[in-house]
Amino acid sequence: MQGLIIRSTGSWYQVKSGTDVIDCRIKGKFRTKGITTTNPIAVGDLVDFDMEPEQGTGVITRLYPRKNYIIRRSVNLSKQAQIIAANLDLAILVVTLASPRTSLGFIDRFLVTAEAYDIRAALVFNKLDLFSEEGLEILADYESIYEDIGYPCYEVSALAGTNIDEVQAILKDKVTLISGHSGVGKSSLINRLLPDLDLRTHQISEWSDKGMHTTTFAEMFELPQGGYLIDTPGIRELGVIDIEKQELSHFFPEMRERMNQCRFNNCRHINEPGCMVLEAVEEGEIAQSRYDSYLSIYHANETRA
Repeated sequence: MQGLIIRSTGSWYQVKSGTDVIDCRIKGKFRTKGITTTNPIAVGDLVDFDMEPEQGTGVITRLYPRKNYIIRRSVNLSKQAQIIAANLDLAILVVTLASPRTSLGFIDRFLVTAEAYDIRAALVFNKLDLFSEEGLEILADYESIYEDIGYPCYEVSALAGTNIDEVQAILKDKVTLISGHSGVGKSSLINRLLPDLDLRTHQISEWSDKGMHTTTFAEMFELPQGGYLIDTPGIRELGVIDIEKQELSHFFPEMRERMNQCRFNNCRHINEPGCMVLEAVEEGEIAQSRYDSYLSIYHANETRA
């Protein structure tokens, strides 16, 4: 039987097969087959499983190849990683400019991670109901930075329900991961997108007693307009992982389009003569904040190396 992983606790998985949802576990040797992450299977994975008729549960026997996936570094095991979700069409970061403020550096690390794993990304600016005139001007500046390099931006108020229909439209028929710092209103937004989620979340928490550390794993919810929404608790640890510093500029679209014009093929875009990226920063064609994020990630990776 074939199915889709929709929930996980790390030791048990819920697999959707047709209209049925079956609790499954993995075979004992499954973890040893060249998988170096802490979880061999993630929400969004397509799998085969065999039923255990006496128990009414299943055993996962095969993992199908992924079109993509997104990873975060394990909190307590710096050399290991956790797959957050697989087979994504879109990754959304919920952003707030105050209460709490989402830093440009965090936004950029999220976008670089999405680029590195070949996932389209968009930004949703929440708490529009709290914005002053000055705040709206800052919002426009933020949006111009990211829209100019190809990242769609949406303004919403999950509290007031403002522009929720715009977000509903981009989710249609896609598998979308939704992320954000604690306090940005991610849960409120999800409840707007899925009004019956409060009841379902209660049911999930009862099922999740089968495993430990359930809040560190993603959960997938079916959307009424078609597609799935993946919630990601603990996303604050999401960041750049396993990106070679010489590859980093590939994951900044505004750098990627210029790097072949640099004088040196191995240009680091830091202090080399004839660097077109540095020239674009000086001329304001590349946002200073984006370049600062590039340097921050570059030197952080250099330290880890």
